[in-house]
Amino acid sequence: MADWIVGVDVGGTFTDFSARDLRTGAVHIHKRPSTPDDPSRAILEGLGELQQKTGIPGEDIVRFAHGTTVATNALLQRRGAAIRLITTKGFRDLVEIGRQVRPLIYDLQEDAPAPLVSRSNRLEVTERIGSRGEIVVELTDAEIARLVAELKAAPKVESIAVCLLFSFLNPVHEQRIAAAIRAAIPDVYVSISSEVQPEFREFERFSTTLINAFLQPEVGRYMERLKGAINQVAPNAKFGIFQSSGGLMSVDKALEFPVRTALSGPAAGAVGAAAAGGKSSIGDIITLDIGGTSTDVCLIRDGETEIAHVRDIAGFRIRLPMVDIHTVGAGGGSIAHIGPDGLMKVGPESAGAVPGPACYCKGGTKPTVSDANVVLGRLPASLAGGGLMIDREKAVEAIRTIAEPLGIPVIKAALGICGIVSSNMTRAIRAVSTQKGHDPRDFALMPFGGAGGLHAADVAKSLGIRRIIVPIAPGILCAEGLIEADLQENFVFTCRTPLDGSLAAIETAVDQLDEQAKAWIAIEARGAEGAYRLLTLDMRYVGQNYELPVTLGQPGEEPNLPHIAALKEAFFEAHQRSYGHVDREAPIEIMNVRMKAVARLSQVVPLAEKPAGPAKASEYHDVWFDEHASVSTPIYPRSTLQPGIRLQGPAIITQFDTTTVVPPWASLTVDPALSLILEIDDAQ
Repeated sequence: MADWIVGVDVGGTFTDFSARDLRTGAVHIHKRPSTPDDPSRAILEGLGELQQKTGIPGEDIVRFAHGTTVATNALLQRRGAAIRLITTKGFRDLVEIGRQVRPLIYDLQEDAPAPLVSRSNRLEVTERIGSRGEIVVELTDAEIARLVAELKAAPKVESIAVCLLFSFLNPVHEQRIAAAIRAAIPDVYVSISSEVQPEFREFERFSTTLINAFLQPEVGRYMERLKGAINQVAPNAKFGIFQSSGGLMSVDKALEFPVRTALSGPAAGAVGAAAAGGKSSIGDIITLDIGGTSTDVCLIRDGETEIAHVRDIAGFRIRLPMVDIHTVGAGGGSIAHIGPDGLMKVGPESAGAVPGPACYCKGGTKPTVSDANVVLGRLPASLAGGGLMIDREKAVEAIRTIAEPLGIPVIKAALGICGIVSSNMTRAIRAVSTQKGHDPRDFALMPFGGAGGLHAADVAKSLGIRRIIVPIAPGILCAEGLIEADLQENFVFTCRTPLDGSLAAIETAVDQLDEQAKAWIAIEARGAEGAYRLLTLDMRYVGQNYELPVTLGQPGEEPNLPHIAALKEAFFEAHQRSYGHVDREAPIEIMNVRMKAVARLSQVVPLAEKPAGPAKASEYHDVWFDEHASVSTPIYPRSTLQPGIRLQGPAIITQFDTTTVVPPWASLTVDPALSLILEIDDAQ
């Protein structure tokens, strides 16, 4: 008898599986091509393949954790529900006016994306809540009846968003409208802003609620279908969905708030990276998650992922707690092409899983990053443990289609493709490091995803990063992060209060949120090994546009509000770290009170398979690191690299889920946690 946790991450090219036995620590991994037309098909087929390969009975699976890209893809493709917006009279155009910020400041032709709801589908209602939560204009029963009649008479939609002014302070009008709609039109989804995102800033609250309404039918159908299928395969499994903030939530909560899954998969990778870094006693990490379609980067300090509260995804503003991840369209499937200026570009278009890169022999013909790596000798003849065979001739043919128009050799074109994509990744890392006051040289680079190890050394060299850490199973680290994740819920209350006056309102808000967090723990944390609450205040100088989150206390401590002097010092420290200066005389105010509730799920240290040794090259490949000449490079199976071994580049390390390139100007050692540690030569 065993208790298995299964983590499944769906990517644009591959769907990754990681299974861990809670009793013994035994680990099994699996990888299969994704099915973009229906992601659940790859999940169910892959789970069956994993069970067949390992003999795990469905009845022994006690937890199933899923990182999904369904919400992200629906936004990118605008493939969601037909929706309506109900808002306070006079505010129907708020979602279109937005913040009056151009998407590309120097491009006069680029327009902001059209709102998710057309103007004709934005309905106004006569009511008004004031800035202190008081009722200025009462919402009458007659007005609600008129609104419901108008909805019934209009063409049918799948989802309705209710966004009223100042409802985050007093939600009563939103609640009455939602109750009336649900009673009169029971088959329509209803999202209300006071539940989706109950904090100040009207445009962000409206936008987030609209996105939630837009996603509910599409994500809901997917979740319901997958939930039913998993119940058939693993009837005893608790089904958890990974949310953008870095923790799991129940599938029922995901059905209610699909907007929380907008960065589900990438956030799981960041959590897995933090856990992997901890095993090697490395807490300051910059992640480099390179998949088939995109690259995600995140900065981790002292083992904790950075959290952002506002993000634009596909041009749409979301205000929710999210792991601060920067994404660029640069992956193994990114297509190289010649731009209007006659120069070579790479991405953001991707060959994806279907038809995929030319070298995969699935019908792809366009030159991709994976094809370039095959031409340069950096990829082995098979991937995913032999599940995907590589054809070098097809890769050469694909790269030739871009080399000939440019009048350059195939090798030079392949090196150019890898150089351009590495440059794109470097810019992404600067967005989360140097642009936010962090020196990337103070961090280790952790590559993962199927292509992370192929480009890590080039990216690190361009940034001046000297150390690279490659975890045990980098190709399925997102799935590993799902297994490491805890249950999590976030609560927020807007309470604008000067720091120099009475904090009675803040104390009341803390008590209310603490009660909500305790209630959530009592319901959701049954069976968990432990739970805690963490208090954060959003603070700013009076007159500043944006707040800084100031976390008070440590996990496991009772959340308490310290004295004003201590609050000021905590804010000064956060401001100094973010902006490089403080003004000790300027007035400060608190804007939001946040409470995070975390329920720690049962875990076990994974039982890593010890390398067999001795480290001996299985073969040699001619690999191109520059255009001068190829270098005969040894290929080492990672399963032979024992702790303490040291190799000088060049070398290529192969394993089931990824390939790691060690260039001539780098060396490699294996640490006690079996992570590969690459050191970049200062002389290069």
